[in-house]
Amino acid sequence: METKRFNGKAIYQPGGKAAEYSKWACNFYVGCSNGCEYCYCKKGILAGVMGMDKPQLKKCFKNEQDAHDVFVREMLKNLDELYDNGLFFSFTTDPMLPETIGLTFKAINSLIVNGISVKILTKCTWWVDEFLSKNGILVCDNKAAKCHKVAFGFTLTGHDELETNASTNQERIEAMRKLHEAGFKTFASIEPIIDFESSYKMIIETLGFCDLYKIGLQSGRKYDKNEIHDYLSRILLMACSAHDRKVYFKDSLLKQAGIDRAHLPLNCVNSDYNLFQ
Repeated sequence: METKRFNGKAIYQPGGKAAEYSKWACNFYVGCSNGCEYCYCKKGILAGVMGMDKPQLKKCFKNEQDAHDVFVREMLKNLDELYDNGLFFSFTTDPMLPETIGLTFKAINSLIVNGISVKILTKCTWWVDEFLSKNGILVCDNKAAKCHKVAFGFTLTGHDELETNASTNQERIEAMRKLHEAGFKTFASIEPIIDFESSYKMIIETLGFCDLYKIGLQSGRKYDKNEIHDYLSRILLMACSAHDRKVYFKDSLLKQAGIDRAHLPLNCVNSDYNLFQ
């Protein structure tokens, strides 16, 4: 019998394609100001609920303090699972926008104190220099614990014109390098693939300071199978020559390519890969 997923106000277990990305996640806000033309939150029935052009605190919360209080209660209720799987921010907004970063860091600190690892995915870089100059905005005093428990990820498509209000892809790459050099784990969401050449370029430009690549297609788009195979061949060749870098290909990409995950090299990990091991 399938175990019922936890679905709290802040913390929850994603279903569907989101579950492939993370087993546990947190959403405090809906809406985002990055202006990405391909954003799935702006498509179909999701648009009216999550497709706003500015982040808004979810209506189930009275204010940010209430949101954090709810978060802590839900965290404590699921400590064992969160300790094993970590927590991801966020599927419904960018957690590092000026409007969202305060509550994001407050929640991250609560997780670190309880020994829970954190993965943050963003397209914003405005906060990075200040964060590093202050040895971290987090109130946790143990920098080693912070570095060990927090991973910063950046979405990289190579197409700034489709992400008009976000930091440029080059700014994100530079921010990733700085965070990696400071001791943090880093990952890249190479998704959606707008075109294969731009996608491949983003990977090549981050070799040496990106610990994990998560690569996926654009939802609902049909790609040329030969182009996918050529792209995968180049990525696999790169992966085999950089043994300390891991690659995760999303199911939709392998399905369109007609490739069985079991036949991929050891550098190609599964969705449950532990970035902190």
